Amino acid sequence: MKFLLKLLLLTSFASFSQVGGEGVYSFLNVPTSARQAALGGKALVMHDDVNQALWNPATINLEMNNQLGVNYLNYLVDIGYASTSFAHVINEKIGIIHGGVTYANYGEFIEADEFGVESGTFKAYDLAISAGYSYQIPGSDFYVGANVKVINSVIQNYSSFGFATDLGLLYSKESTPYKFTFVIRNLGTQITTFDGTKEQIPLEIMLGGSYRLENVPIKAYYTIDNLQKWNVAKPNPSNSKTDISGDVTEEEISFLDNTMRHFVLGAELFPEGAFNLRLGYNIRRAKELKLSEVRTFAGFSFGFGLKMKRLKFNYAFTKYHPAENTSTFSLLINFDGERK
Repeated sequence: MKFLLKLLLLTSFASFSQVGGEGVYSFLNVPTSARQAALGGKALVMHDDVNQALWNPATINLEMNNQLGVNYLNYLVDIGYASTSFAHVINEKIGIIHGGVTYANYGEFIEADEFGVESGTFKAYDLAISAGYSYQIPGSDFYVGANVKVINSVIQNYSSFGFATDLGLLYSKESTPYKFTFVIRNLGTQITTFDGTKEQIPLEIMLGGSYRLENVPIKAYYTIDNLQKWNVAKPNPSNSKTDISGDVTEEEISFLDNTMRHFVLGAELFPEGAFNLRLGYNIRRAKELKLSEVRTFAGFSFGFGLKMKRLKFNYAFTKYHPAENTSTFSLLINFDGERK
């Protein structure tokens, strides 16, 4: 039974986003917003999306007042991710605060002992509750923000609690076509562990930005991720070579190849229109999920957004595994009136 639980931990948490599958609470780095997923999964400067604050608290601003975001990701197998975000102005002195909930449901599992004798079923889930706030540095166009997160993970009768914070610094000026940001996510620790062994929380340090083209209705996004661990490349077994003697040589990864795996790119067509299209490319995901002589389209993502007065619907199609497609759905509701 203990072996089964450990195996579940490894397979569930290592499936995405944590570098090399290390640590615990990796669900924190899975994008649940359809807009973000369509742009490659790690866009950081969407100033007009209440869901963005879950990834970059420095983007919290007054335009998010009374906006609600509800998101669902149909992940691999029967795993489902859901999140919700809401922002509200307290008063003129305090300003606006942001709250969010992220939930990962891993489904139902058969419980059995080491001899395979079944004794029932059990469930597993992850939950994070966050509160965020941002502040404009006086006399500048820089914003600083922070999220505080309480994290709970449960597998059968094993559980773990953790605490983490996100920190962001954002440059945003209405008259300029560009924005850029520096973000530290998931800086924290486990408070209680599953079996007495403390594991690492998926810390991630990123640089990101966007650029709005002047004469073409396109906004480009870029992110450089995992700055806390430069060597993120893992050899792809599909690229290994076997000689006539049966000896296997693993893929050799160059410095340039490893460097490029830190980049996530995205583009949004008609970003301020009633209907827009999005395309993203995650280079590391594409490299790691590539299959020899088979087109998997791994690394690519695309989606669209449809604005309807107070509502906005977003959809994203992504490939987190060569053999399975995933869809993300988001609904944004503006309780203050029609979206601008």
